[in-house]
Amino acid sequence: MDEALSPSSAPAASASKASGLARLALGLSAGGFVAAIIGAAGTGSGSFSFKIGLLLLVIGFLMSAVGGLIAIIAFVLGWRKGAANGRTVAIALAISVLFGGYFAMQLSAATSVPPIHDVSTDLADVPQFTTLPVRQDNFSNVPGEGDAAYAGMDPVNRWKAIHAKGYGDIATLHLPLDTAKAMDRATRLVQQRGWAIAKVDAASGTIEATDTSLFFRFKDDVVVRVRPDRSAAGGAIVDMRSISRVGESDIGVNAKRIRAFLADMKKE
Repeated sequence: MDEALSPSSAPAASASKASGLARLALGLSAGGFVAAIIGAAGTGSGSFSFKIGLLLLVIGFLMSAVGGLIAIIAFVLGWRKGAANGRTVAIALAISVLFGGYFAMQLSAATSVPPIHDVSTDLADVPQFTTLPVRQDNFSNVPGEGDAAYAGMDPVNRWKAIHAKGYGDIATLHLPLDTAKAMDRATRLVQQRGWAIAKVDAASGTIEATDTSLFFRFKDDVVVRVRPDRSAAGGAIVDMRSISRVGESDIGVNAKRIRAFLADMKKE
């Protein structure tokens, strides 16, 4: 009988197959992670557009997910046949799970917030940028066009309606401080966050700055506006606006930034 077909060689062949699957799983999982890193690095450096970077992220996730599934198969097959592939399988699964967890969190965030990228505390009197330019397509792709709920609304009013529904908690902050002290506090917080400051104008009570994300190096522009509170309460009122320079949805990043900043303004 041919040795390759003999019963004694079957377990060895199965063990070899399990080891091969483990190596394939590791290659796919690690390769997917590398693809995501390339996408982030290329986007951050300006080597290619953010759309290509996000495409590489999705491709990387799919590769890693497939690698994780193959790792499970390799583990089961290796366990049955006594193949020593546990370490390779463990590394492949760890990469797949961690990457998959990150991707799932981003996807969950994207589907749980309004698909907009411009967030403000004051929709009636939106804080304006005078130094940093607002992207030309800021209101070009506001969702809801053709939706009966937004019938007759132009893009700006659709944005306001979607914003009010999704971010009703984001509002003007009232502080028991004079405007000078409130302005000093806001400037200090911007500096502590490491945002690139484009303007600090005490006379108009405005600060303009740019925050850059760690992973893809996405840039979001922020304006903070401090005014005296003309109501009987007195003190100062603080408004804030944060806009992503690219993309149609910010997966909630701008709202999160405003909430955190205003919370710190109250703590100081």
